[in-house]
Amino acid sequence: MASPQRARHPGPPDGGWGWMIVAGCFLVTICTRAVTRCISIFFVEFQAYFGQDYARTAWIHSIVDCATMLCAPLGSLISNHVSCQVGIMLGGLLASAGLILSSFATSLEHLYLSLGVLTGLGFALCYSPAIAMVGKYFNKRKALAYGIAMSGSGIGTFILAPVVQLLIEQFSWRGALLILGGFVLNLCVCGALMRPIALKEDCKTAPEFLEQDYVPKAQKRDLKRMSVCSPLIKAWSHECLCYCSWKEYDFLLMPGFMVLAVSVLFMAYGCSPLFVYLVPYALSVGVSHHQAAFLMSILGVIDIIGNITFGWLTDRRCLKKHRHFCYLFAVGMDGLCCLFLPVLQNFPLLVPFSFTFGYFDGAYVTLIPVVTADVVGTSSLSSALGVVYFLHAIPYLVSPPVAGWLVDTTGSYTASFLLCGFSMIFSSMLLCFARLAKKIKRTHLRPLTNDTGTKQHIWTNGAIAYSVAAELDQKDVEFLAVDTNSYSKR
Repeated sequence: MASPQRARHPGPPDGGWGWMIVAGCFLVTICTRAVTRCISIFFVEFQAYFGQDYARTAWIHSIVDCATMLCAPLGSLISNHVSCQVGIMLGGLLASAGLILSSFATSLEHLYLSLGVLTGLGFALCYSPAIAMVGKYFNKRKALAYGIAMSGSGIGTFILAPVVQLLIEQFSWRGALLILGGFVLNLCVCGALMRPIALKEDCKTAPEFLEQDYVPKAQKRDLKRMSVCSPLIKAWSHECLCYCSWKEYDFLLMPGFMVLAVSVLFMAYGCSPLFVYLVPYALSVGVSHHQAAFLMSILGVIDIIGNITFGWLTDRRCLKKHRHFCYLFAVGMDGLCCLFLPVLQNFPLLVPFSFTFGYFDGAYVTLIPVVTADVVGTSSLSSALGVVYFLHAIPYLVSPPVAGWLVDTTGSYTASFLLCGFSMIFSSMLLCFARLAKKIKRTHLRPLTNDTGTKQHIWTNGAIAYSVAAELDQKDVEFLAVDTNSYSKR
């Protein structure tokens, strides 16, 4: 009996179960990105307990972020070839185990492995597959769906930041990590919501390889007569699998994706240290512990507004074609915020900073998967997001320790924040110049296109009219003339 095949949808449904996918992704971003941000609240506790400097303590947050992004392609691989549900559930178990083991840490090295590597690996298996699933269910309202899904990071930070501070005061940092370990197990529930969907534009699997365009018709007829288990069938299946594997990553050679990838490296370098050092910086200028945690909460809740409003705005017809410019504008504004941070040295001045930085951080985070989908298409989105988040890994690993080294060396946060700001502004400018160069190139090519002759040929077959418009050379014209004459003689 033949195994039933899942029906392929002609396109993303833009609703239905897709809203449950959005809800699942929303919870995934709470349990991954919000929890990662709240690790910065443990920074002072770890530094005091283990008696280490800024640079060594900052490696904890760096390794979590690095492992999450470095292993993102692994999450995409499991999602593409096994199941998105399996990947997220496995990631939830690993992340929970890492946080629970961290509550028994006796050294920073222990935290590097448990809280850094193990928890980061678990988050990686959950994060990129959940985000890619949203893109498979939405097209027309893609930016809005991503805005709602990614707002979990801001809502989670807003709620978890004061809660984690309270847990540290009540149960010490060990008890707080143990409770977070139980909380992160909710990722397994999120994984259960990720119902897979088959789209016609997705690459076909091995049993369907005879439908591929590169298989000649004569060979298709011969292969269909053979047993599925025959060596020739297996050879063609292997060829189809190799073809599909190449198609999964052929976007790596696209110029637009290359420019996006380079800009992501500088953007990731600039954004990471602020989440690590905002609370320590606030404490260093005389802000209380509760006020410093409240700054993270403000940043988180405004992040939500940035997620949803930018998602909704860039879905409007007037801005849909300008998503790239909206993205680079948001990144550039965050860079400017970092440049002004060293002169903000009291709580009333840090509050507006949290508002502004949080809003534009939410804006560009929402647009990362949207811009990626616009560049590579929906069928390659899961693999492309895996690569994009993989590119975050090295900057996330390097930037907080480098910023900590600058603080230890200079005795001030100024150099660290200036470096972050200029890095994000450079990322924005790089994308801007690339888009302008592409537009100028199109402008120069347009006159050449207009000068090329275009001919239209129409012939009839009974009551049906066929019209073909194309740029034809002399051979095409001669061929059509012969074909028309032979048809008229019949």
